[in-house]
Amino acid sequence: MVKYKREDMIMANTGLVHSIANRFRGRGIEYDDLYQAGCVGLVKAVDNFDESRGFTFSTYAVPVIMGEIKRLFRDGGAIKVSRSLKEKSIRLQAIREKLIKKEMREPTLSELSSASEYNIEEVGEILNVLTPIISLSVSNDESDDVLDILIDESEELFDRICLHQALKILSNTELLIVKYRYYEGKTQCETAKIMGISQVQVSRKEKKLLQKLRQKLL
Repeated sequence: MVKYKREDMIMANTGLVHSIANRFRGRGIEYDDLYQAGCVGLVKAVDNFDESRGFTFSTYAVPVIMGEIKRLFRDGGAIKVSRSLKEKSIRLQAIREKLIKKEMREPTLSELSSASEYNIEEVGEILNVLTPIISLSVSNDESDDVLDILIDESEELFDRICLHQALKILSNTELLIVKYRYYEGKTQCETAKIMGISQVQVSRKEKKLLQKLRQKLL
């Protein structure tokens, strides 16, 4: 990239860095440090952006900038989630451990729902907090970032960003299927048992979510 164009793009998008850094305020890291990390991400995005891909620069840059900011939290401790969701996850974890001791197996979503005050959809969302493969946003919109660690680090940056963006369209139930099937390597039958649904339902949902991802990525 021509030097003047590179510098112009960096200067023109510092506002984007401020916007993203502001979403991480009050989480234990100074704003100046957040902004500095975001600028590192911005420079990386400018240097690696390929206009021929057909994406706007901001679409490409946002996850790169956020990735650098999130690195600060990973280096200094876990990213904080909302207090209410954290409290729910603590309560559900206690219930889950009690059921595991009683039944000698992983409880199903239905069992967790019955043993708690949460419906199945809420249980699915809370489980996403408990599992390390799902990366929650630290903004008020908790659907921003999902399954960062699932993405193979050896893939090209752009491919990882594309998958990262595509996973946003999946529901909590679909994300759990991805977790059990593709991260933990469980069979459809094992996944069905954990989730309290039939193997046929898992198969249909898996086929549907893969089709959604395929359409999003291609």
